[in-house]
Amino acid sequence: MNKIAEFIKENRKAAGLTQEDFAMRSGLGLRFVRDLEQGKETVRMDKVNIALAMFDMEAVPGRKERG
Repeated sequence: MNKIAEFIKENRKAAGLTQEDFAMRSGLGLRFVRDLEQGKETVRMDKVNIALAMFDMEAVPGRKERG
């Protein structure tokens, strides 16, 4: 799972929100939230940033980590 997916899932759960609650509060679709948390690689970055904004975060360019 990628870092953004992990971050969203962990923080959503820590906030006591179900995926459905998170989708409603963020204005995103439930399908998108599920895809995001599962690490789907083709999600839209504008929507990723909407999800991250729920936790005062945003995706920014950075060096790719070598695994």
